[in-house]
Amino acid sequence: MLGEYRITGRGAAEISASVERAVASGELEPGQPLPPMRELAERLGVNPNTVAAAYRTLRERGVIETAGRRGSRVRAKPATTGREFIRVDVPEGVRDVSDGNPDPALLPPLGPAFAAAAEQADREPVLYGASPVEADLVRLARAGLDADGVPDGPVAVTSGSLDAMERVLAAHLRPGDAVAVEDPGWGSLLDLVPALGLRTVAVGVDDEGPLTGDVCRVLAAGARALVVTDRAQNPTGAALSGARARELRAVLREHPETLLIEDDHGHRIVDLPLHPLAGTTRHWAFVRSAAKAYGPDLRLAVLTGDTVTLDRVRGRQRLGPGWVSRITQRAVARLWADGSVDTAAVAAAYGRRREALLGALADRGITAYGRSGMNVWVPVPDETGAVARLLQAGWAVAPGARFRVSAPPAVRITVSTLGEGDVGPLADAVASAVGPGPGWLRSQV
Repeated sequence: MLGEYRITGRGAAEISASVERAVASGELEPGQPLPPMRELAERLGVNPNTVAAAYRTLRERGVIETAGRRGSRVRAKPATTGREFIRVDVPEGVRDVSDGNPDPALLPPLGPAFAAAAEQADREPVLYGASPVEADLVRLARAGLDADGVPDGPVAVTSGSLDAMERVLAAHLRPGDAVAVEDPGWGSLLDLVPALGLRTVAVGVDDEGPLTGDVCRVLAAGARALVVTDRAQNPTGAALSGARARELRAVLREHPETLLIEDDHGHRIVDLPLHPLAGTTRHWAFVRSAAKAYGPDLRLAVLTGDTVTLDRVRGRQRLGPGWVSRITQRAVARLWADGSVDTAAVAAAYGRRREALLGALADRGITAYGRSGMNVWVPVPDETGAVARLLQAGWAVAPGARFRVSAPPAVRITVSTLGEGDVGPLADAVASAVGPGPGWLRSQV
């Protein structure tokens, strides 16, 4: 069954490590079946419960999957492989609509803000022992959070939203704890959770955000944390509605010990109102990144939350990088203060491109989704085939496998740089590649 490879070990940790080493080295290939638990226990001379515990660890880490009577097998896309590597190489002459990047033409110029920040640094150098946060940035961040109804709390600055999420998760959870994540959801977060030794549990998503019934189910089953994207959800474009937010708050009130993390992914690129869940549970964190509106290379996010959570995050940060560059913080504060991004205009630009593609796909019988942000999510019957056919037609799209746990196949199309003349040819190519099919969101409800 396993060819030349022999699983070894006497304890659950040793057995699971043996399998994981073989998966990493390629000695156990994707889809390859593993021995039944009793058979392997007899071969190793251990109790079947030991093998069961090893297999459970491997499932939690995303290395194997179990399909009832068909037994356990190596996952087709092991979670030990970063989802960022699940992508297509874009040959010369092929249009790349897969990258999830903002339109460079909609990003503000950074030179004047950084020049001013550097001049201030020359006059007032930041030395060891200084405050890790820029007072003006905190003031502006807190004013924006207050205006959007985010509860009062201390503010920290991190190197992007994923850095903030990692620090919050690590501050509260222990290996083996379950984290409820959106499915489809952000591929980097889906990589991060198992990398921290945590278990991923999937929560379905529709246009209005995470499905209330799914959230209720996973929290009742013991999930310790819930991560929610408020607006411009990646990859589906979902945005948390007022009605859905009220439902989720009611569920969270029944589970007050849940660690709640909110990612305001659409900050300054979406004009839909924010409906925060923050403050419903004892421990919570709310993250805003500068990446989409001001440029990914800024590597800056502001984080607020309850006092205990922020104290733990800042304490651990002091023992690592210490702080995010105050020059960068000053530059971002100036960009915010100067109103360098016209949110309404940026949101309208992405909205026109998104709606144009959604409409063109609908005209061709293709159901797709994208309520906000810069991406469109297109359900497909055969993900690999659709990606390959679109590549042959001159379009590189993102495979849905980068963003899925158990959701049906799909592809993600980034509309950021689509011109009017691109929409029709792209929609024709999608229709040719996938054909009309059943809607993804309907299957989730």
